[in-house]
Amino acid sequence: MRIVAHSAAREDADLTARARIRDVAIRCFADEGFDASVRRIAQKADVSPGLITHHFGSKAGLRAECDDEVLRRYSEVKNDAIDQPAGSIGHLLASPGANAEVLVYMLRAVHAGGPAAHDFLERLIDNARGVMARAVTAGMVRPSRDEEARLRYLAYQATGAMLVQFITMPGATPDEFVASLQAAGQDQILPTLELYTEGLLTDDTLLEQYLTHAESPEGGTTHDR
Repeated sequence: MRIVAHSAAREDADLTARARIRDVAIRCFADEGFDASVRRIAQKADVSPGLITHHFGSKAGLRAECDDEVLRRYSEVKNDAIDQPAGSIGHLLASPGANAEVLVYMLRAVHAGGPAAHDFLERLIDNARGVMARAVTAGMVRPSRDEEARLRYLAYQATGAMLVQFITMPGATPDEFVASLQAAGQDQILPTLELYTEGLLTDDTLLEQYLTHAESPEGGTTHDR
């Protein structure tokens, strides 16, 4: 019995250490980028580099687990936002939602480029797909003729806009960057609501022209109307 209890306690301690290392790594990657070394992360987590290798196998394995956790946290924030009362929309638009380290981690993951960035963005879109479907079902968002295309457009637009601001603020801490987003957000609430609620064009002429073209043999694309 003592052996079992000791084994269980050790397993719990390992899980706690693994989560702590992961959380420190997320913070480190957000602060310093993905060039942050395993030794640096170990120092911040107050563990040996060998313990990181024991739990994650390699830096790539550690980053993969950090990606999983960051995407999980961001998805949780977005799902919670759907359940917020309408009266809180001003706060939601003015705030990036996720905490600073999660948001900056995501931007660094995309900005890093290459296959890893592509995979991360695809997983971000995968997570957002369920959130968007919930928003449509809840009556918060109008259905689209092409839900997938709209989802990708909104993901690229939102990520790209934040990324422009991020790369023009070199040296800013995650907290400083998010504070700048919140300050800018105050000026963006009105145009955001206008565009998303009232639209930009004065009539649907261009949309109808496009749909006619898309549904023709030459267009090669069919949209449900």
